[in-house]
Amino acid sequence: MTPETPIHFSADSLVALNVCLAIIMFGVSLEIKLVHFKELLQQKKAVLTGLFSQLVLLPFLTLLLVIILPIPKGFALGMILVAACPGGNVSNFFTSLAQGNVALSVALTAASSLLAFVLTPLNFFIWASLAGLSSEVKELHIDFSSLVINMSLILLLPLVAGMWVADRFAGIAEKIGKPIRLISILFLAGFIGVALMNNRLAFFNHFLDVFWIVLLHNGVALIASYYFSVSLKNSEATHRTVAIETAIQNSGLGLILIFTFFDGNASMALIAAWWGVWHLISGFAFSWYMRSRTLLSA
Repeated sequence: MTPETPIHFSADSLVALNVCLAIIMFGVSLEIKLVHFKELLQQKKAVLTGLFSQLVLLPFLTLLLVIILPIPKGFALGMILVAACPGGNVSNFFTSLAQGNVALSVALTAASSLLAFVLTPLNFFIWASLAGLSSEVKELHIDFSSLVINMSLILLLPLVAGMWVADRFAGIAEKIGKPIRLISILFLAGFIGVALMNNRLAFFNHFLDVFWIVLLHNGVALIASYYFSVSLKNSEATHRTVAIETAIQNSGLGLILIFTFFDGNASMALIAAWWGVWHLISGFAFSWYMRSRTLLSA
């Protein structure tokens, strides 16, 4: 089969995946409070560095990679879509492990997730067009307004609802937050695992291609964003936070969008699915390395 062959994923599984991600976002937002948004005002330079790195630098670097690398258009679209997604919900954990600025990490995750219902489709369409892939998007009949509505239902509403619960019922939010996030993440991992198993021929046939593309893409995101923060003379804790927030992307959302709007395009789905696995590996490796540097310098 070719990379462009659609991946098999049932309508019921897609509904379940949408619900799962909505629950994850609800669980994440139970820890988001107004004080986290005040961080946006108290650490303006650090926040602007993080938002610029994630919303502009990462898509720009992705554009350079898809222009330079000899890869199929489907892989290129998958890379651009992942780069357009908001930060992943494990970024706060990795930031803590790396001894970064956890408050900044939460503020950046909250801001990017709340804005994603507009910025993800907008960024995708802009950078896909700059990469010369707008005709590919039109062939797949992708509608901007439909994307925004879908993003609002699975990201914006759960986030707002979770923040409301956290504000009005703080005790309940504290008790149910961790179990909800753990269970929903396990379900999401299970969905990705089952999807890969059901389409193992597509995955194994193109694994080597996908592996080095995601390795390079994610590595460039980590290193470039770290040194981008260094160039702006932020603190070391901010450098680590910005790198993690930029390289840990919500690839689960990317998969949902691919199955909903891109007819389960195999090339795009393989990029998003493997990114979801690899950014956990690279996130752990980066965090432990940064943590060891701090311990050695102590």
